[in-house]
Amino acid sequence: MDDPRYEHVACLTTAVGLYEHALFAAPRVEHGMCVDDASRALLVTAREPRPTPDVVSMSRIYLAYLLRAQAADGRMHNRSDDTGRWLDAPATGDHWGRALWAFGTAAAHSPEGQVRAGGVLGAQRALLARSPYPRAMAYAALGAAALMRTAPENLAARRLLHDARSVLSQAESGAGWLWPDHRLTYANAVLPEAMITVGRALHDDELRDRGLALLGWLADHQDVAGHVSVVPAGGRGPGERRPSFDQQPIEVASMAEAAATAFGATGDHRWAALVARCEAWFEGDNDGRLRMRAPSGGGAYDGLEDGSVNLNQGAESTLASVATAQLVDLLADVLSPVAP
Repeated sequence: MDDPRYEHVACLTTAVGLYEHALFAAPRVEHGMCVDDASRALLVTAREPRPTPDVVSMSRIYLAYLLRAQAADGRMHNRSDDTGRWLDAPATGDHWGRALWAFGTAAAHSPEGQVRAGGVLGAQRALLARSPYPRAMAYAALGAAALMRTAPENLAARRLLHDARSVLSQAESGAGWLWPDHRLTYANAVLPEAMITVGRALHDDELRDRGLALLGWLADHQDVAGHVSVVPAGGRGPGERRPSFDQQPIEVASMAEAAATAFGATGDHRWAALVARCEAWFEGDNDGRLRMRAPSGGGAYDGLEDGSVNLNQGAESTLASVATAQLVDLLADVLSPVAP
């Protein structure tokens, strides 16, 4: 592998796709593959500013896997075995939204023409579908907005943004507990990130500002003594103990993505500093004071537990680590004076 950051991702990758789970660093072949992780992988490899030939080759693999997962109406399979045989029916869960985000990002950012063209093809087909789930629509909105950066007159992308705005605008906050649900659950930061993104794309300043305020509240809620302390896998409601466990890397990466988007929308350096704190979480500035990256090989651990780590290095966690480090690199000029 010619890029150490992607070394473990490459170990999980075959000519078919990307293994979902690992036992320590070894792929769990019997657990198969999924669109969720292939989407995360395409997202980071496609937006790599100077990808090596190996990284470009990986982008092509993930793109092909995602295109094979699509039905004609835009819905998508999620789970397959290691040969690529689909194990479920096409649907529009979070995996559909994540795939559209990856397609749009590939279309907008990949330096490889074949990957850009495939991203446009996949995005156009995914834009035919809609999801009843707010997070799925939030992910999809990120992809539609990315596609519109290269094709501002794309009507299908604009229609999806309007539909996503309707979903996101229904979220109402209560007094004292600003989150628009009775509990924080998973991938929380994607909701305010989508509000910011859709608000900017549709010139809806009210929605954008609501997203920024909600992200600020979430960042404060996930801060303990100046370091990131994310909501655990079981979620968290009002008044519940902090810190709590198990904390998963994907939550940290979700916060980093949203903070980077907020910085792009405002130029406010506090959001860049939050990206740096998310990166520091992986390096041990967390509730356990434990490093979340393996000492070699490029993998990241699957969870921060109370006094220990889950030593398995699955695709989701490793890609969360890669994505967060990538965002720090993209903001390097800004972060130099503000990083903790």
